[in-house]
Amino acid sequence: MHSIEAKRHYRSVFLSDLHLGTRGCRADFLVDFLRRVECDRLFLVGDIVDGWRLRKSWYWDSHHDEVIRLVLRAARNGTEVTYIPGNHDEALRDWLGMEIAGVRLLNEAVHHAADGRRYLVIHGDQFDSVVRYAKFLAHLGDWAYDWALTMNRWFNAARRRFGYPYWSLSQWLKRQVKEAVKAIDRFETALAQEARRRGLDGVVCGHIHHAEMRTVNGVLYMNDGDWVESCTALVEHFDGRFELVDWARENRLSFFQAPARPVEAAA
Repeated sequence: MHSIEAKRHYRSVFLSDLHLGTRGCRADFLVDFLRRVECDRLFLVGDIVDGWRLRKSWYWDSHHDEVIRLVLRAARNGTEVTYIPGNHDEALRDWLGMEIAGVRLLNEAVHHAADGRRYLVIHGDQFDSVVRYAKFLAHLGDWAYDWALTMNRWFNAARRRFGYPYWSLSQWLKRQVKEAVKAIDRFETALAQEARRRGLDGVVCGHIHHAEMRTVNGVLYMNDGDWVESCTALVEHFDGRFELVDWARENRLSFFQAPARPVEAAA
């Protein structure tokens, strides 16, 4: 489909909240992205594999395999790959400081951009009071979120049948809820304050599935989004400029992940 198109090459790419191992993961879109993009540095900013979901039931199809294969191939080919675990893949925090198959595991990182500015790179769950202090409530919210994503899948299956591209119903619903908007604002402010406290120029994070790039009290806040709802990535150009890439919208992607070859079993 894209074989004659030249690959895009970025200095750095930031991805988070893939949630591999769930039906909601748009691994098909992500495979398309990874095949068409090259970078010198790849940051996996948490919730790459969804350990919470995999403990309950197993879902893993060929697209999920291909995502892992493409990341490991990038590491073998010289891309500097850094994996910063989040709350859904928190088990990997027991392996911090190690390098596995060319992938470094860190709790957080400071990224030095091409223009000399420095950015804190962190998943962000440490600044979410629900996750940090009441894990039961976080899991309850996770269940409700799964329900919204199920509705999102069926909605987009219908859109595909009529020839329309992907559109995130769950993202739209989130923007309509005033309390959700307030929570996002508090999260963004807290992360920006932490970067400022450390004397850094900005922060790159994930966690809340809300892609954003804005200045908060003189600090550049950047959230790379997710590959469940928005299918977005944060990229750094070779002059130090950052850009949010909305892959589904930019490429008018409309294919729907078919359950042709899932590997599924009760946990």
